Amino acid sequence: MRRSIGTTAVVAALALAATACGSDDGDGGGDGGGSAGGELSGTVTFWDTSNETEAEVFQAVAEAFEDEHPGVTVDYVNVGFDDAQNRFKNAAAANEAPDVMRTEVAWVADFASLGYLYPLDGTAAVENEDDFLPTAWASTQFDGQTYAVPQVTDTLALFYNRALLDEAGVEVPESLDDVEASTDAFDAVGATPLYVRGDDPYWFLPFLYGEGGDMVDAEAQRVTIDDEAGVAAFARMQSLIDSGAAITDVSDGWENMMSTFADGEVAMMVNGPWAIADATAALGDDLGVAPVPAGGRTQASPLGGWNYGVYAGTPEADASFEFVRYMSSAATQQRVTEELSLLPTRASVYDAESVQANEMVQFFKPAVDVAHERPWIPQAQSLFEPLRISVQAMLTGSASPAEAAADTGEAYRDLLEDWQ
Repeated sequence: MRRSIGTTAVVAALALAATACGSDDGDGGGDGGGSAGGELSGTVTFWDTSNETEAEVFQAVAEAFEDEHPGVTVDYVNVGFDDAQNRFKNAAAANEAPDVMRTEVAWVADFASLGYLYPLDGTAAVENEDDFLPTAWASTQFDGQTYAVPQVTDTLALFYNRALLDEAGVEVPESLDDVEASTDAFDAVGATPLYVRGDDPYWFLPFLYGEGGDMVDAEAQRVTIDDEAGVAAFARMQSLIDSGAAITDVSDGWENMMSTFADGEVAMMVNGPWAIADATAALGDDLGVAPVPAGGRTQASPLGGWNYGVYAGTPEADASFEFVRYMSSAATQQRVTEELSLLPTRASVYDAESVQANEMVQFFKPAVDVAHERPWIPQAQSLFEPLRISVQAMLTGSASPAEAAADTGEAYRDLLEDWQ
Protein backbone atom coordinates (compact mmCIF):
# COMPACT_ATOMS: atom_id res chain seq x y z
CA MET A 1 0.00 0.00 0.00
CA ARG A 2 1.58 3.27 -1.12
CA ARG A 3 1.57 6.22 1.20
CA SER A 4 0.06 9.46 -0.04
CA ILE A 5 2.03 11.50 -2.56
CA GLY A 6 0.33 14.71 -1.59
CA THR A 7 2.03 17.80 -0.21
CA THR A 8 3.38 15.93 2.82
CA ALA A 9 5.24 13.36 0.70
CA VAL A 10 6.71 15.91 -1.64
CA VAL A 11 7.87 18.16 1.18
CA ALA A 12 9.40 15.15 2.93
CA ALA A 13 11.22 14.16 -0.25
CA LEU A 14 12.57 17.67 -0.71
CA ALA A 15 13.69 17.87 2.90
CA LEU A 16 15.39 14.50 2.66
CA ALA A 17 17.24 15.46 -0.49
CA ALA A 18 18.35 18.71 1.14
CA THR A 19 19.80 16.94 4.17
CA ALA A 20 21.61 14.49 1.92
CA CYS A 21 23.12 17.24 -0.27
CA GLY A 22 26.88 17.45 -0.06
CA SER A 23 27.23 13.78 0.86
CA ASP A 24 29.35 11.78 -1.55
CA ASP A 25 29.68 8.61 0.48
CA GLY A 26 26.98 6.78 -1.48
CA ASP A 27 24.60 6.58 1.50
CA GLY A 28 21.60 8.44 0.05
CA GLY A 29 18.88 9.42 2.46
CA GLY A 30 15.53 7.73 2.68
CA ASP A 31 12.95 6.52 5.13
CA GLY A 32 12.27 3.09 3.69
CA GLY A 33 14.00 0.06 2.29
CA GLY A 34 16.66 -0.02 5.03
CA SER A 35 17.36 -1.69 8.33
CA ALA A 36 19.06 -0.86 11.59
CA GLY A 37 22.13 -2.81 10.52
CA GLY A 38 22.48 -0.85 7.32
CA GLU A 39 21.51 -3.78 5.05
CA LEU A 40 18.94 -2.94 2.39
CA SER A 41 15.62 -4.72 2.52
CA GLY A 42 12.17 -4.49 0.98
CA THR A 43 10.62 -4.84 -2.46
CA VAL A 44 11.39 -2.50 -5.35
CA THR A 45 8.71 -2.49 -8.03
CA PHE A 46 10.31 -1.59 -11.36
CA TRP A 47 8.32 -0.63 -14.43
CA ASP A 48 10.42 -1.27 -17.51
CA THR A 49 9.23 0.23 -20.81
CA SER A 50 11.70 -1.60 -23.05
CA ASN A 51 10.57 -3.43 -26.17
CA GLU A 52 10.22 -7.18 -26.61
CA THR A 53 13.80 -7.60 -27.87
CA GLU A 54 15.27 -5.70 -24.92
CA ALA A 55 12.99 -6.78 -22.08
CA GLU A 56 14.63 -10.15 -21.41
CA VAL A 57 18.02 -8.49 -20.91
CA PHE A 58 16.69 -5.66 -18.73
CA GLN A 59 14.76 -8.10 -16.56
CA ALA A 60 17.85 -10.24 -16.04
CA VAL A 61 19.95 -7.18 -15.21
CA ALA A 62 17.34 -5.84 -12.80
CA GLU A 63 16.95 -9.15 -11.00
CA ALA A 64 20.74 -9.51 -10.70
CA PHE A 65 20.51 -6.62 -8.24
CA GLU A 66 19.11 -9.14 -5.77
CA ASP A 67 22.44 -11.00 -5.80
CA GLU A 68 24.18 -7.90 -4.44
CA HIS A 69 21.36 -7.13 -1.99
CA PRO A 70 19.76 -10.40 -0.84
CA GLY A 71 17.35 -8.52 1.41
CA VAL A 72 15.76 -6.75 -1.56
CA THR A 73 13.28 -8.26 -3.98
CA VAL A 74 12.88 -6.69 -7.42
CA ASP A 75 9.35 -6.88 -8.77
CA TYR A 76 9.95 -6.49 -12.51
CA VAL A 77 7.00 -5.37 -14.66
CA ASN A 78 7.27 -4.74 -18.40
CA VAL A 79 4.93 -1.91 -19.41
CA GLY A 80 4.02 -1.10 -23.00
CA PHE A 81 5.60 2.15 -24.19
CA ASP A 82 2.45 3.49 -25.87
CA ASP A 83 0.48 3.99 -22.66
CA ALA A 84 3.32 4.06 -20.11
CA GLN A 85 3.36 7.82 -19.58
CA ASN A 86 -0.34 8.11 -18.76
CA ARG A 87 -0.33 4.82 -16.87
CA PHE A 88 2.37 6.10 -14.51
CA LYS A 89 0.59 9.42 -14.02
CA ASN A 90 -2.67 7.66 -13.21
CA ALA A 91 -0.92 5.29 -10.81
CA ALA A 92 0.92 8.16 -9.10
CA ALA A 93 -2.30 10.15 -8.70
CA ALA A 94 -3.82 7.08 -7.01
CA ASN A 95 -0.72 6.60 -4.80
CA GLU A 96 -0.02 3.26 -6.52
CA ALA A 97 2.95 4.06 -8.73
CA PRO A 98 5.99 1.76 -8.98
CA ASP A 99 9.05 2.61 -6.91
CA VAL A 100 11.21 3.01 -10.04
CA MET A 101 10.13 3.83 -13.58
CA ARG A 102 12.08 3.71 -16.84
CA THR A 103 10.98 7.03 -18.33
CA GLU A 104 11.42 8.44 -21.81
CA VAL A 105 13.60 11.56 -21.64
CA ALA A 106 10.67 13.86 -22.43
CA TRP A 107 8.57 12.50 -19.56
CA VAL A 108 10.88 13.63 -16.76
CA ALA A 109 9.84 17.29 -16.74
CA ASP A 110 6.18 16.28 -16.98
CA PHE A 111 6.33 13.89 -14.01
CA ALA A 112 8.50 16.26 -11.97
CA SER A 113 6.21 19.23 -12.56
CA LEU A 114 3.35 17.20 -11.06
CA GLY A 115 5.39 16.26 -7.98
CA TYR A 116 5.52 12.58 -8.94
CA LEU A 117 9.31 12.14 -8.97
CA TYR A 118 11.75 12.15 -6.07
CA PRO A 119 14.48 14.84 -6.26
CA LEU A 120 17.68 12.81 -6.46
CA ASP A 121 20.47 15.32 -5.81
CA GLY A 122 22.56 14.07 -2.90
CA THR A 123 21.03 10.59 -2.84
CA ALA A 124 22.72 7.28 -3.56
CA ALA A 125 20.95 7.18 -6.92
CA VAL A 126 23.37 9.76 -8.36
CA GLU A 127 26.88 8.39 -8.59
CA ASN A 128 29.79 9.94 -10.50
CA GLU A 129 27.57 12.57 -12.09
CA ASP A 130 30.40 14.01 -14.22
CA ASP A 131 30.71 10.72 -16.10
CA PHE A 132 27.30 11.16 -17.77
CA LEU A 133 27.15 12.64 -21.26
CA PRO A 134 26.06 16.30 -20.94
CA THR A 135 23.19 15.85 -23.40
CA ALA A 136 21.84 12.84 -21.51
CA TRP A 137 22.22 14.57 -18.13
CA ALA A 138 20.32 17.64 -19.38
CA SER A 139 17.16 15.57 -19.78
CA THR A 140 17.16 14.72 -16.06
CA GLN A 141 16.88 18.32 -14.91
CA PHE A 142 13.77 20.30 -14.03
CA ASP A 143 13.50 23.60 -12.19
CA GLY A 144 17.12 23.42 -11.03
CA GLN A 145 16.98 19.89 -9.60
CA THR A 146 17.76 16.34 -10.70
CA TYR A 147 14.72 14.09 -11.04
CA ALA A 148 16.13 11.13 -12.95
CA VAL A 149 19.35 9.31 -13.85
CA PRO A 150 20.29 8.51 -17.47
CA GLN A 151 20.00 4.92 -18.68
CA VAL A 152 20.57 4.86 -22.45
CA THR A 153 20.73 7.54 -25.10
CA ASP A 154 19.87 7.46 -28.79
CA THR A 155 19.18 9.31 -31.99
CA LEU A 156 18.04 8.41 -35.50
CA ALA A 157 20.23 7.31 -38.40
CA LEU A 158 19.88 5.92 -41.92
CA PHE A 159 19.83 2.12 -42.11
CA TYR A 160 20.58 0.83 -45.61
CA ASN A 161 20.79 -2.47 -47.49
CA ARG A 162 24.35 -2.70 -48.85
CA ALA A 163 23.41 -5.36 -51.40
CA LEU A 164 20.53 -3.32 -52.84
CA LEU A 165 22.63 -0.17 -53.09
CA ASP A 166 25.36 -2.12 -54.88
CA GLU A 167 22.85 -3.72 -57.25
CA ALA A 168 21.31 -0.34 -58.08
CA GLY A 169 24.72 1.33 -58.39
CA VAL A 170 23.77 3.95 -55.78
CA GLU A 171 26.06 5.58 -53.24
CA VAL A 172 24.92 6.09 -49.66
CA PRO A 173 22.89 9.33 -49.87
CA GLU A 174 24.10 12.40 -48.01
CA SER A 175 20.95 14.43 -48.65
CA LEU A 176 17.27 14.00 -49.40
CA ASP A 177 18.06 15.34 -52.87
CA ASP A 178 20.30 12.30 -53.32
CA VAL A 179 17.47 10.02 -52.18
CA GLU A 180 15.07 11.47 -54.75
CA ALA A 181 17.72 11.24 -57.49
CA SER A 182 18.12 7.50 -56.84
CA THR A 183 14.46 6.65 -57.54
CA ASP A 184 14.93 5.39 -61.10
CA ALA A 185 17.97 3.32 -60.18
CA PHE A 186 16.14 1.51 -57.42
CA ASP A 187 13.03 1.14 -59.55
CA ALA A 188 15.15 -0.80 -62.04
CA VAL A 189 15.93 -3.40 -59.39
CA GLY A 190 12.37 -3.53 -58.04
CA ALA A 191 12.81 -1.46 -54.92
CA THR A 192 11.86 1.94 -53.51
CA PRO A 193 14.65 4.08 -52.05
CA LEU A 194 13.21 4.95 -48.64
CA TYR A 195 10.52 4.15 -46.11
CA VAL A 196 9.15 7.24 -44.36
CA ARG A 197 7.13 6.70 -41.21
CA GLY A 198 3.95 8.75 -41.36
CA ASP A 199 2.38 7.37 -38.20
CA ASP A 200 4.97 8.46 -35.64
CA PRO A 201 5.83 12.18 -35.37
CA TYR A 202 9.23 11.46 -33.81
CA TRP A 203 10.33 10.42 -37.31
CA PHE A 204 9.24 13.82 -38.64
CA LEU A 205 11.87 15.62 -36.58
CA PRO A 206 14.83 15.00 -38.94
CA PHE A 207 12.79 16.71 -41.68
CA LEU A 208 12.10 19.64 -39.36
CA TYR A 209 15.66 19.98 -38.09
CA GLY A 210 17.01 19.44 -41.59
CA GLU A 211 15.25 22.59 -42.76
CA GLY A 212 16.61 24.54 -39.79
CA GLY A 213 13.36 24.47 -37.84
CA ASP A 214 12.11 23.24 -34.47
CA MET A 215 8.80 22.56 -32.74
CA VAL A 216 9.20 25.41 -30.26
CA ASP A 217 11.77 27.83 -28.92
CA ALA A 218 11.50 27.04 -25.20
CA GLU A 219 13.77 29.85 -24.05
CA ALA A 220 11.79 32.51 -25.93
CA GLN A 221 8.49 30.70 -25.24
CA ARG A 222 7.63 30.87 -28.92
CA VAL A 223 6.00 28.30 -31.21
CA THR A 224 8.12 27.75 -34.32
CA ILE A 225 6.61 24.69 -36.01
CA ASP A 226 4.59 26.85 -38.44
CA ASP A 227 7.36 29.22 -39.51
CA GLU A 228 9.02 29.03 -42.94
CA ALA A 229 11.29 26.15 -41.96
CA GLY A 230 8.38 24.19 -40.55
CA VAL A 231 6.34 24.53 -43.73
CA ALA A 232 9.40 23.47 -45.73
CA ALA A 233 9.73 20.32 -43.59
CA PHE A 234 6.15 19.26 -44.24
CA ALA A 235 6.59 19.99 -47.94
CA ARG A 236 9.80 17.96 -48.12
CA MET A 237 8.20 14.92 -46.56
CA GLN A 238 5.30 15.14 -49.01
CA SER A 239 7.61 15.58 -52.00
CA LEU A 240 9.45 12.35 -51.21
CA ILE A 241 6.17 10.46 -51.36
CA ASP A 242 4.89 12.27 -54.46
CA SER A 243 8.12 11.66 -56.36
CA GLY A 244 8.07 7.93 -55.69
CA ALA A 245 11.30 8.14 -53.72
CA ALA A 246 9.57 6.92 -50.57
CA ILE A 247 6.59 4.94 -49.37
CA THR A 248 4.75 5.59 -46.13
CA ASP A 249 1.83 4.55 -43.98
CA VAL A 250 -0.25 6.43 -41.43
CA SER A 251 -0.83 3.29 -39.36
CA ASP A 252 1.24 0.23 -38.43
CA GLY A 253 4.33 2.12 -39.54
CA TRP A 254 6.83 0.19 -37.45
CA GLU A 255 5.70 -3.23 -38.68
CA ASN A 256 5.48 -2.06 -42.29
CA MET A 257 8.85 -0.35 -42.18
CA MET A 258 10.66 -3.31 -40.66
CA SER A 259 9.06 -5.88 -42.96
CA THR A 260 9.60 -3.94 -46.20
CA PHE A 261 13.21 -3.27 -45.24
CA ALA A 262 13.83 -6.92 -44.33
CA ASP A 263 12.19 -8.12 -47.57
CA GLY A 264 14.20 -5.75 -49.77
CA GLU A 265 11.17 -3.78 -50.91
CA VAL A 266 12.82 -0.60 -49.67
CA ALA A 267 16.56 0.01 -49.67
CA MET A 268 16.70 2.39 -46.71
CA MET A 269 14.88 3.37 -43.55
CA VAL A 270 15.45 5.84 -40.72
CA ASN A 271 15.73 4.13 -37.34
CA GLY A 272 17.52 4.09 -34.01
CA PRO A 273 19.86 1.84 -32.00
CA TRP A 274 16.88 -0.08 -30.62
CA ALA A 275 16.39 -1.55 -34.13
CA ILE A 276 19.95 -2.79 -34.61
CA ALA A 277 19.28 -6.31 -33.35
CA ASP A 278 16.22 -6.85 -35.57
CA ALA A 279 17.82 -5.22 -38.62
CA THR A 280 20.99 -7.27 -38.23
CA ALA A 281 18.95 -10.46 -37.91
CA ALA A 282 17.23 -9.58 -41.19
CA LEU A 283 20.20 -8.42 -43.28
CA GLY A 284 23.34 -9.64 -41.53
CA ASP A 285 26.48 -8.11 -43.02
CA ASP A 286 24.38 -6.31 -45.64
CA LEU A 287 23.19 -3.84 -42.98
CA GLY A 288 24.84 -0.44 -43.17
CA VAL A 289 24.29 2.66 -41.03
CA ALA A 290 24.93 6.28 -42.00
CA PRO A 291 23.83 9.75 -40.90
CA VAL A 292 20.26 10.75 -41.68
CA PRO A 293 20.28 12.51 -45.09
CA ALA A 294 20.37 16.29 -44.87
CA GLY A 295 17.42 18.49 -45.73
CA GLY A 296 17.64 21.88 -47.31
CA ARG A 297 19.73 23.39 -44.50
CA THR A 298 21.54 20.72 -42.52
CA GLN A 299 21.68 17.14 -41.26
CA ALA A 300 20.17 16.71 -37.81
CA SER A 301 18.36 14.09 -35.76
CA PRO A 302 16.52 14.27 -32.43
CA LEU A 303 18.12 13.39 -29.13
CA GLY A 304 16.28 10.55 -27.47
CA GLY A 305 16.85 8.04 -24.73
CA TRP A 306 15.63 6.72 -21.39
CA ASN A 307 16.13 7.60 -17.74
CA TYR A 308 15.39 6.08 -14.34
CA GLY A 309 13.03 7.99 -12.07
CA VAL A 310 12.04 7.25 -8.46
CA TYR A 311 8.44 7.75 -7.39
CA ALA A 312 8.15 10.59 -4.86
CA GLY A 313 5.80 8.54 -2.68
CA THR A 314 7.90 5.39 -2.50
CA PRO A 315 8.10 3.70 0.91
CA GLU A 316 11.28 1.98 -0.37
CA ALA A 317 13.46 5.04 -0.86
CA ASP A 318 16.86 3.62 0.18
CA ALA A 319 16.43 0.45 -1.86
CA SER A 320 15.10 2.41 -4.83
CA PHE A 321 18.04 4.82 -4.81
CA GLU A 322 20.51 1.96 -4.68
CA PHE A 323 18.65 0.13 -7.45
CA VAL A 324 18.87 3.18 -9.72
CA ARG A 325 22.56 3.57 -8.90
CA TYR A 326 23.14 -0.07 -9.85
CA MET A 327 21.08 0.09 -13.06
CA SER A 328 22.85 3.24 -14.27
CA SER A 329 26.35 2.17 -13.24
CA ALA A 330 29.18 1.85 -15.75
CA ALA A 331 29.31 -1.94 -15.27
CA THR A 332 25.59 -2.37 -15.93
CA GLN A 333 25.65 -0.03 -18.92
CA GLN A 334 28.57 -1.97 -20.40
CA ARG A 335 26.65 -5.23 -20.01
CA VAL A 336 23.57 -3.75 -21.70
CA THR A 337 25.69 -2.40 -24.55
CA GLU A 338 27.40 -5.76 -25.06
CA GLU A 339 24.10 -7.61 -25.19
CA LEU A 340 21.88 -5.12 -27.03
CA SER A 341 24.20 -2.59 -28.75
CA LEU A 342 22.34 0.25 -27.04
CA LEU A 343 24.21 3.48 -26.41
CA PRO A 344 25.57 4.12 -22.90
CA THR A 345 25.04 7.45 -21.17
CA ARG A 346 28.36 7.26 -19.31
CA ALA A 347 31.43 8.53 -21.17
CA SER A 348 33.69 5.99 -19.47
CA VAL A 349 31.78 3.04 -20.93
CA TYR A 350 32.77 4.06 -24.46
CA ASP A 351 36.40 3.35 -23.48
CA ALA A 352 35.66 -0.31 -22.75
CA GLU A 353 37.22 -2.68 -25.29
CA SER A 354 33.95 -4.48 -25.99
CA VAL A 355 32.15 -1.20 -26.63
CA GLN A 356 34.89 0.14 -28.89
CA ALA A 357 34.64 -3.07 -30.90
CA ASN A 358 30.89 -2.59 -31.46
CA GLU A 359 30.56 -1.06 -34.93
CA MET A 360 27.01 0.18 -34.48
CA VAL A 361 27.73 1.83 -31.14
CA GLN A 362 30.81 3.53 -32.52
CA PHE A 363 28.77 4.96 -35.38
CA PHE A 364 25.91 6.22 -33.23
CA LYS A 365 28.05 7.87 -30.53
CA PRO A 366 29.25 10.77 -32.76
CA ALA A 367 25.67 11.17 -33.99
CA VAL A 368 24.43 11.47 -30.41
CA ASP A 369 27.10 14.06 -29.62
CA VAL A 370 25.60 16.40 -32.23
CA ALA A 371 21.96 15.36 -31.91
CA HIS A 372 19.34 18.07 -31.58
CA GLU A 373 18.03 18.38 -28.01
CA ARG A 374 14.28 18.46 -27.66
CA PRO A 375 12.63 21.03 -25.37
CA TRP A 376 12.79 19.78 -21.77
CA ILE A 377 9.44 21.24 -20.76
CA PRO A 378 6.52 19.50 -19.04
CA GLN A 379 4.47 19.62 -22.25
CA ALA A 380 7.26 18.15 -24.43
CA GLN A 381 5.61 14.78 -25.03
CA SER A 382 2.24 16.45 -25.63
CA LEU A 383 3.67 18.24 -28.66
CA PHE A 384 3.74 15.00 -30.61
CA GLU A 385 0.01 14.24 -30.88
CA PRO A 386 -0.95 17.46 -32.75
CA LEU A 387 2.04 16.86 -35.03
CA ARG A 388 0.92 13.29 -35.70
CA ILE A 389 -2.56 14.46 -36.64
CA SER A 390 -1.20 17.11 -39.01
CA VAL A 391 1.26 14.75 -40.71
CA GLN A 392 -1.51 12.21 -41.18
CA ALA A 393 -3.83 14.88 -42.62
CA MET A 394 -1.17 15.91 -45.13
CA LEU A 395 -0.27 12.39 -46.19
CA THR A 396 -3.92 11.44 -46.70
CA GLY A 397 -4.56 14.54 -48.80
CA SER A 398 -6.83 16.47 -46.45
CA ALA A 399 -4.29 19.24 -45.75
CA SER A 400 -1.51 20.94 -47.67
CA PRO A 401 1.96 21.22 -46.11
CA ALA A 402 1.24 24.87 -45.22
CA GLU A 403 -2.12 23.94 -43.68
CA ALA A 404 -0.54 21.07 -41.75
CA ALA A 405 2.10 23.39 -40.31
CA ALA A 406 -0.48 26.05 -39.43
CA ASP A 407 -2.79 23.54 -37.74
CA THR A 408 0.10 22.21 -35.65
CA GLY A 409 1.14 25.72 -34.62
CA GLU A 410 -2.41 26.58 -33.56
CA ALA A 411 -2.63 23.41 -31.49
CA TYR A 412 0.71 24.16 -29.83
CA ARG A 413 -0.39 27.67 -28.84
CA ASP A 414 -3.56 26.26 -27.30
CA LEU A 415 -1.46 23.71 -25.41
CA LEU A 416 1.15 26.23 -24.25
CA GLU A 417 -1.35 28.99 -23.47
CA ASP A 418 0.64 32.25 -23.18
CA TRP A 419 3.32 31.31 -25.72
CA GLN A 420 3.58 33.32 -28.93
